[in-house]
Amino acid sequence: MAQQAFGLNDEIEYDALVVAPSFSPYKLHLEEKYKVTTMREGAYLGGYMVEAGDLKIAWIKIGSSASNLIDHLAICAELSFKKVIFIGAVGALKEGFDLGDICTPSYSISGSVADAYLMKDSIKEDMRFEKVYPDMTFIDEMIELGKSLGHEIKKGSVFCTPSIAMEYTHLDEIRSFDTDLIEMETSSFYLMTDLLEIPGIALLVVSDNSATGVALVGRTEKEQARYDDGRNKALPELILAVAKA
Repeated sequence: MAQQAFGLNDEIEYDALVVAPSFSPYKLHLEEKYKVTTMREGAYLGGYMVEAGDLKIAWIKIGSSASNLIDHLAICAELSFKKVIFIGAVGALKEGFDLGDICTPSYSISGSVADAYLMKDSIKEDMRFEKVYPDMTFIDEMIELGKSLGHEIKKGSVFCTPSIAMEYTHLDEIRSFDTDLIEMETSSFYLMTDLLEIPGIALLVVSDNSATGVALVGRTEKEQARYDDGRNKALPELILAVAKA
């Protein structure tokens, strides 16, 4: 199924698998430095291979949401890869997080019913608003690796929302969970890495901050430049470094 959906080969041992809602290697301009091959591309799914010297990275572009993450990472379980890296944009809910900052969850609060399909004996059991923790030993190692390259990876707690549009009507309630950040998939991502028994890290680039009034749409030139620096420079360098580690 990974071959059919993404064009990826189960006979290759990849150094890493990148899982990215909406981000392709081309969106991060990786083709300017490395060999990028489009394996399969559809309306909203894409499969790619990034080669940097001897390094081989499988890359899947998926749609947003917990269910998309779970389904498409499950399909890739038949592939052979040493690490899995989730990349995406994240909104900040508190001061201290600027556009273009690279963050990683200290924990993620599950806001989606989909996670119960992974962790509960019955889907009638509810795990909404439970905290999901990554393997912090691996995370701390990758944070130190980032520092050695001159990139700070900030830890932050994350609320995982099932809806982008409707989160704003419940933003005060979401803030009551006292998380630093908000996005859609990282609780599901870390539940899946636990099931796969493969080291994983989520690398999130801050795209907006509702606490400081920096909106997702309508950035100033200075704000856009800061975001682009994080997304197009720091994030690609960190992806390659984690894959090599």
